[in-house]
Amino acid sequence: MSTPRMAAMAVNPDFVGRTYPPSGPYVVDADAIAAFAAAVGATDPVHTDAKAARAAGYPDVIAPPTMAVTIEQRCSRAYVGDPEAGIDYSRVVHGEQRFTHHRPITAGDHITGTTTVDGIRQAGAHAMVDVRTELVDAEGKAVCTAVSTIVIRGGE
Repeated sequence: MSTPRMAAMAVNPDFVGRTYPPSGPYVVDADAIAAFAAAVGATDPVHTDAKAARAAGYPDVIAPPTMAVTIEQRCSRAYVGDPEAGIDYSRVVHGEQRFTHHRPITAGDHITGTTTVDGIRQAGAHAMVDVRTELVDAEGKAVCTAVSTIVIRGGE
């Protein structure tokens, strides 16, 4: 005898346009940058050597561009974890990621992010959700705009 499965709750379309309160600050340190650089195979010394970074015109080591995702995902947890959003995280697949860097993320930065749900659309049984997170430094200056699309697989 089979056990009936519960259908996944539908993603709430009323969340389009919702902006969550700022998240953070998240402190960026040189060790985290070096570890991320090693993990993604970024070998430019500006990611691991403060002297090389300063010689290139930066105040300290800089993060590889994709490291912004580690902060963006912390910020977007407010939406993904919101029970009223209707997202079953066990069904989430990362669909797409884009970054617009306004300046490099640098060791010593204190980054805060504000997440907005830009769009929700159905694709067959799946929901496609576009989320934008604006990352700013301690002075409120733009550092990066991270845009991601997550796919919430439909239930059976």
